[in-house]
Amino acid sequence: MSARCVMVLGTTSNAGKSWLATALCRWYARRGLKVAPFKAQNMSNNARVVPAPDGGHGGEIGSAQYFQALAARRTPELRMNPVLLKPERDTASQVIVLGRVRPDLAAVPWHQRSAVLAPLALDALQSLRAENELLVIEGAGSPAEINLQHSDYVNLGTARAAQAACLVVADIDRGGAFAHLYGTHCMLPPDVRGQVRGFVLNRFRGDASLLAPAPAQLQAMTGVPTIGVLPMWREHGLPEEDGVLDERAPPAGATAQRIAIVAYPRISNLDEFEPLRRLPGVRLDWVRTPQELASADGIVLPGSKHTSGDLAWLHAQGLADAIRAHAARGGRVLGICGGLQMLGQALHDPDGVDGAARGLGLLPLQTTFSADKLVQQTAARFGALPAPWSALAQLQLGGYEIRHGRSSTTTTTALAAGAGVQVALRNADGEAIGWQAGSVLGVYLHGLFENPAALHALFGQATRPLDAMFDGLADFIDTHLDTGALMALLDPP
Repeated sequence: MSARCVMVLGTTSNAGKSWLATALCRWYARRGLKVAPFKAQNMSNNARVVPAPDGGHGGEIGSAQYFQALAARRTPELRMNPVLLKPERDTASQVIVLGRVRPDLAAVPWHQRSAVLAPLALDALQSLRAENELLVIEGAGSPAEINLQHSDYVNLGTARAAQAACLVVADIDRGGAFAHLYGTHCMLPPDVRGQVRGFVLNRFRGDASLLAPAPAQLQAMTGVPTIGVLPMWREHGLPEEDGVLDERAPPAGATAQRIAIVAYPRISNLDEFEPLRRLPGVRLDWVRTPQELASADGIVLPGSKHTSGDLAWLHAQGLADAIRAHAARGGRVLGICGGLQMLGQALHDPDGVDGAARGLGLLPLQTTFSADKLVQQTAARFGALPAPWSALAQLQLGGYEIRHGRSSTTTTTALAAGAGVQVALRNADGEAIGWQAGSVLGVYLHGLFENPAALHALFGQATRPLDAMFDGLADFIDTHLDTGALMALLDPP
């Protein structure tokens, strides 16, 4: 078996590549094909834990490929995203290869690093092709970055190796979509340009007939047809790949609860809040100033790829004091992973992994970072919890952990007792991975809001299942794309 490959390229980042690739995974899978997703290299702090082939705890892949695998009705695995870059600062990223951190590559200059990573990524591509009938491949950023073309294995190298039939998607809501498509096509190397089989216009508002005669003119200039116009659809249910999108319209109807998620610079795993965002009566706001916290019913400190740096940002913005004041009034504060670490007394970093810092002091915890990274899927159970978190008492749930830090209560027994802290969450081995002190709860478990039982306990409702959401994406493709053209992509070039 050597799979045919359909590749989704974009004129820009956030053009809709991840969304379209996910929809195509389900669309082709519904036609009886054995489909798998692939992205040679992803840059994102949204990651999921998948099984390790050596039987270890697990490894990381980008969340987009995790959801694409589920859409394809497959078990997510490391080969689907062999290289993951997780930005820690503006000029540094953690390099993860086949699920494992590679500190030896983090300091290697970009072009030299690509020469090392490309063979590993392309090996994963070919092994997946040997086991499937179709790969739906997602590109990264733009394939027309001419300063990077000689080392671009993610777009150009993958397209060539897979002999992929390529679609190029543009976000028409940004303006200039036809220029973006034409310019991208012109700046591609001639061989890859010949692999482009269709253009897609994404996030269109209005009457698509008003676009004429531009699609026909574009085809006359490039030889490439526009195979569909996708209307603006904010409520598709798929988590956004490229960061916090504040422009999303607030939910319709009355707001019963307003949850403020603190959007610090190195926020991670924000995709786990998508189910919460879709709950009727719940307004989810990404906040960056103390004023935005004023009317919040609850505050969430999410994961962070650079906990000490984001903690310093909280202090600099005045948010640290605002969070402490909210907790002092009895307001709920939830910290997840890096957010849990921030709630503690202090961060210690003997190995130089993240940085030492003073915490918010809302939980009597000390966190120590180590070079060894814990990456695992986790089953856990809440204990007997007092208000305002009592609805979670005895709840069993699953999730995942991705962290360098290990936390424990302070050695000063009197401090811990005076704070009224208790273990709130334990994993299947009985290890403490969550603590509560009054209205403040911190957990190491990612995925709390992806558990229907947790949503029902906290908000009295749940969202539609993931599988139904994937079918909705495929239905959208049926309605708005030329499905004959999509099937023709499977024909030999």
